Amino acid sequence: MNAKQLTVGIIVGTLVSMIVGYVIWEVLVADFFAANMGSATGVMRETQLLWAVIIGTAAYTTLIALALNTQSGERTVVSGLKVGAIVGFFVWFSVDFILLGVMNVNTLTVAIVDPILEAIRAGITGAAIAAVAARL
Repeated sequence: MNAKQLTVGIIVGTLVSMIVGYVIWEVLVADFFAANMGSATGVMRETQLLWAVIIGTAAYTTLIALALNTQSGERTVVSGLKVGAIVGFFVWFSVDFILLGVMNVNTLTVAIVDPILEAIRAGITGAAIAAVAARL
């Protein structure tokens, strides 16, 4: 990917990731996560800091875009889906299990389910990045 493809891919990927993340965690599985929180209390913000969520999502999307950029050959929607899913799964598998080991913010159930859901979000994000890059 050239700089323009990478930049546009990161912007589009961030938007896609934010939307898909909202649908997954705030609409589809919010009750599941609420029921499977760890014993820590007061860790969720009443009002999220949207700017911080956007910056974190953009960094996550950049990681996916850079991983996709290392692929040889043509970048397709399918390759973007695969790369994104792999990156998303392993990033969140590591984070969730580290959090499980050092904090009371989640449970083993969350540490297993969350990376799978993240693989879906990151896969869709990777597919969007690849689709945009192919058009530029």
